[in-house]
Amino acid sequence: METVINLAQGPVEIPTYHQVPETAHELDWADLVTLDLSQFEELGGKARLAKQLQEAIQKIGFFYITNFSLSQEQVDRQFAIGKEVLQLSTEEKLKYRARIEKGGYSGYKPLGLRFIPAYERPQPEIINQNRHEIETFARHIHDHIVGKLLILCAIILELPENYFLNHHRYNVKLDCHLRYMKYHPRLEEENQALDNLWVKGHTDFGSFTLLFRQPVCALQVRTPEGNWRWVRPYPESITVNLADSLEFWTNGFLKSSIHRVVAPPPDQRDLERLGVLYFARRKIVQN
Repeated sequence: METVINLAQGPVEIPTYHQVPETAHELDWADLVTLDLSQFEELGGKARLAKQLQEAIQKIGFFYITNFSLSQEQVDRQFAIGKEVLQLSTEEKLKYRARIEKGGYSGYKPLGLRFIPAYERPQPEIINQNRHEIETFARHIHDHIVGKLLILCAIILELPENYFLNHHRYNVKLDCHLRYMKYHPRLEEENQALDNLWVKGHTDFGSFTLLFRQPVCALQVRTPEGNWRWVRPYPESITVNLADSLEFWTNGFLKSSIHRVVAPPPDQRDLERLGVLYFARRKIVQN
């Protein structure tokens, strides 16, 4: 039976985030595996989940997870915080601009959050006021969601269960981070000029990318046959894709998948697409 963790909310009242309606269009959806993480502690559960994960990884590299011990209310709270951050004035957000010229991306455009000394930097007040809640949320993702996925990968490869975990310890120098993102709606002329393509096909670097469910459809994944399929935003799920580090690490046995972001279907084109994501990356090795 799934247990939902308790996250104490920050001291400042934030407007409740309401998910927008799903599209009414029947799109060409990708057929993705769903992993029920509540089975992880059951007798034989890890073996069953590892078999499912192996199928997902070898088939397309994307999958869903459910029953990850966070309620929809807790997830929506992060969307609410992200919305407050991203609707700050441009002048205010530029105070926290990422050091892009030096290869950095922690800060505005995009906003990355990592609360350990090596990554410490000024944050907007809305983040500081809800710092403990955000940190607890990110820590739960890392330890109780990503951690389980890494164990399942080790089982697939017949390695000790802690093999990948040892390279993703939360309290060492990692490049993991929670991120709030927002895609603004575009004019029809802009979409036509760009052939409805918002982000070109790419893979992610790192180990896993976790996208918390939001209803605005825009994510597509490329099948092994080279066709693009829409990723359906199922309620109370997280969409996960395997990333480049695990593919390199396993010499291609675990495959990173190509995906892209396109213009939403017509009934969602005027909506902002707000995202809450977690990027899981291995510890930084310095020579």
